[in-house]
Amino acid sequence: LQLKHAPAFPVGRRPRRSEKVALNLNFPQGRIGLISLVLFILTIPLGNWVVTNVGLVCDPHGPCLIPVWPGVWSPSAVMVAGLALVLRDAVQSILGNLWAVAAIAAGALLSYLLADPAVVLGSTAAFLFSELADFAVYTPMRRRFPSSAVVVSGRLRDSMIFLSLAFGSLDYLFGQVLGKFWMSLLGGAVLWYIRYRQHRAEPAADAVAI
Repeated sequence: LQLKHAPAFPVGRRPRRSEKVALNLNFPQGRIGLISLVLFILTIPLGNWVVTNVGLVCDPHGPCLIPVWPGVWSPSAVMVAGLALVLRDAVQSILGNLWAVAAIAAGALLSYLLADPAVVLGSTAAFLFSELADFAVYTPMRRRFPSSAVVVSGRLRDSMIFLSLAFGSLDYLFGQVLGKFWMSLLGGAVLWYIRYRQHRAEPAADAVAI
């Protein structure tokens, strides 16, 4: 019954502001957006904690590391990157870009309770720079190729910012970029599957509404 009255948006177009209000109040997708927002906020302090506490090797004066290729090591926070990318896409698609920026600010505040201030500064700066820069590439591309947009979204610049500010070194830059690439592939695959299931469910929802 709820499906019959749910607002229908053309595939590939984000809802306008007035439509988002109705979406949040009356449509289950609004609850998905809220859950994605909360989880995206939590991935930021989680990543900041993981990078200094979880890894096969932990440098007392640097990040904890995991292998991302034979002989190539990356800061362990890349393990959270795939989840963060999928959640960021959900927040941008359902709630809008400004909510994604607000989530980064909220995540940074929580991070100060768990992580070293230098790590928090580097992480927040990298997130914000990546978010603002990706508006020009990632956001328009997402409307046509959502899963591919996650994969091609820039990874070099934010990795350089994070490692420079958090640890004062670019020693693990290649590993960081490579690790983010693997997690981007994973995130893109998950996002493709979610969109695929949504598209398959649309004809059934239309039949119920009729």
